[in-house]
Amino acid sequence: MGNMGSPHEEQGKIRPGKLEEMTLVHEELRIHWTNSAHLLTIRNEHEYNAAVKRLNELLDEIGDDEKHPLYGLLDTIGALLHVYEEENYPIPDVADAEVLRFLMDKHGLTQSDLPEVGSQGVVSEILNGKRELNIRQARLLAEKFEVSSAVFV
Repeated sequence: MGNMGSPHEEQGKIRPGKLEEMTLVHEELRIHWTNSAHLLTIRNEHEYNAAVKRLNELLDEIGDDEKHPLYGLLDTIGALLHVYEEENYPIPDVADAEVLRFLMDKHGLTQSDLPEVGSQGVVSEILNGKRELNIRQARLLAEKFEVSSAVFV
């Protein structure tokens, strides 16, 4: 009987011609990557700025057309930018009172201008950290200031 390996031994071996095929695939990938790596690499501020510019250009051309042939590239660049921003520009946790105070200042409002939150005394307690906003108040303030209610939670 000839030396026949078990089926499991045969699975780990590369069949004749497969190595050449894999080398061709890898070479093709290398060529494509060499030509497109700059589109999908964000390692520093310069590459970040270039990616933001590219994303804006794609947004101008594609809009929200998910069927556009470059929509996948737009989506991928957006995801890469998000990861870079999370790592390099973390958003600090801010108390809801600080956010409310900032928005009030920005819009030139006083405590009495926020009846949707409650009485002036309730607003004062929130701004002084003695009381937290509830979900209803956060939602109403978000509508008033045209921001996400997540900024208050």
